[in-house]
Amino acid sequence: MGVFNFWKKEDNLFDENITIEETRFVVLDTETTGFDYINDRILCIGALVLQNNIISIQDSFEVYVEQDHYDKSTAQIHGILKDFVAKRPSELESLKQFLEYLGDSIIIAHHAHFDITMINRALVRNGLPELSNKALDTGVLYKKTLIKSHLFERKDHYTLDDLADKFDISKKDRHTALGDAYITAIAFLKIIKKLREKKETNLNRLFK
Repeated sequence: MGVFNFWKKEDNLFDENITIEETRFVVLDTETTGFDYINDRILCIGALVLQNNIISIQDSFEVYVEQDHYDKSTAQIHGILKDFVAKRPSELESLKQFLEYLGDSIIIAHHAHFDITMINRALVRNGLPELSNKALDTGVLYKKTLIKSHLFERKDHYTLDDLADKFDISKKDRHTALGDAYITAIAFLKIIKKLREKKETNLNRLFK
């Protein structure tokens, strides 16, 4: 099987018979020691399955990663202390667990480039191939829902807080990997609803 069994590599299109609803998405977020792709490390990966408009809380994924590198300043944001969890798997074991959970699903993340790059750096560091899954960024998708008008000021980037405020999503567990994944999953469903109000959409159009 290829990266996706419904992905047509020869024409870079998804099978049009596959709907957004029946597609298995994995919505993910990472908490890291910082924003440097080379020197910083992943502290936690949180992920949820989204399929048939259902966010599968009972099938969630969360792993706290054992790391030697640690930055006290970022702990003020994500709250993960050096000894927060007594037993944490190694980075390699954490990645293997995540890859098994992810499978060939489409990734959804907010500012997905950061999370995917951090994961790919970790994979390469541990002698594993980079992710080949297709990915969607809720920050990019959200901009597709906005009215194009000179009367409306558009930002270059919309934060997850922006989306949570726009769609009235609770930020109770903000800045935890699983909490942010949950907010992102709800935002994705809201975005799809808005895109469908504007015009018919499908899996292929989400990537354009």
